[in-house]
Amino acid sequence: MKNDAAPDRLSLFGILIRVVVVGVVLLAVAAAGMVLYRMWLGGGVDRAAINPNLSQTQRLYLEYYFSDHAAALELPAGSGSAPLPFTVAPGEGAAVIAENLRAAGLLNDTELFLNYLTYYGLDGGLVAGEYQLDPRWTVPQLAEALGAGGARALELRFLPGWRSEEMANYLRVVRPARIDPDEFLTIVQTQQGLDTGAFSFLGALPAGATLEGYLFPDAYTITPDTDAAALVGMMLANFDRQVTPAMRQGFGAQGVALREALILASIIEKEAALAEEKPLMAAVFLNRVRAGMRLQADPTVQYALGYDGAADTWWPSPLSADDLAVSSPYNTYQVDGLPPGPISNPGLASLQAIAAPAGVDYLFFVLDCAADIAGRHAFSVSYEEHVANVERCR
Repeated sequence: MKNDAAPDRLSLFGILIRVVVVGVVLLAVAAAGMVLYRMWLGGGVDRAAINPNLSQTQRLYLEYYFSDHAAALELPAGSGSAPLPFTVAPGEGAAVIAENLRAAGLLNDTELFLNYLTYYGLDGGLVAGEYQLDPRWTVPQLAEALGAGGARALELRFLPGWRSEEMANYLRVVRPARIDPDEFLTIVQTQQGLDTGAFSFLGALPAGATLEGYLFPDAYTITPDTDAAALVGMMLANFDRQVTPAMRQGFGAQGVALREALILASIIEKEAALAEEKPLMAAVFLNRVRAGMRLQADPTVQYALGYDGAADTWWPSPLSADDLAVSSPYNTYQVDGLPPGPISNPGLASLQAIAAPAGVDYLFFVLDCAADIAGRHAFSVSYEEHVANVERCR
């Protein structure tokens, strides 16, 4: 007689095994889903941004993977405590970039980084360019900084009173996007590669003149594909916007053309420590020009002297008797009228001061050592008053 119970027991056992396996898989999927859901709530995963081109198998694998590596996404991606320069060359793929990041100490776990990019479909969106990356950033922050999934915005801030070399040095330190500081200087000095026809105010630029003074100091938002020419174009366009038709009419009312106003404003930017004194200084310089007097402005001599390596500054101070005797068309102690060009890139307040100077007859000013506010000047009409102000501080 055949024993049919054994096969039935084996069949039942197989079914039970399958049920258990399926149950384990479902629990694992549920666990992974809960982990990812918690990450999503905490900002670690944006489920709406998951790569829609992932196969079911890929997605399941990556969700399992992140269920085990959720905490790692919130830890520093690299080793170190200071930002480092990093270059992504055109055509480099995600794997090469990840390995270069690891070699630079900016990424410890290349697998985590690459899986993160794949999960969000960002592995083809890393943007070539020059970056400053911090090893203390997380993998998501690192991916965002490299422009994954879109252009990364970066803000540059140029201060009023900087000469073009100081702006280039700032770019050399920050190393933003594709902006080469040497190329920036070349464009400023020669306009090479720049469409000057787009800026009508440059039509009056004398032969051989640079763009010094026209690089409007401000905050500029750039993207990873911004190059030196694009940045200079942005600064010139901003200058055209900021120097309004009303301001240009104001320059005309003072008897100066746009470039002459810019030269005077660039001197005021370096002379004035207090904003309220700028209209007074504008009056002094305009009065001296009308009277045929030399400007005798220290910043023009500083500009003529150039970089002082010993003091590590473009604006050496105090000036010696030899400094004041330097032979240069920018030395307003030695030459009549205005210097041939701006000596800095002035801000809006200095330009507005030339358009609307104070209604005073002052011809002189000197730093007031007895003032209750640092940087305040003593203004005077006569040379005798000026000498008395100078002697009071000796």
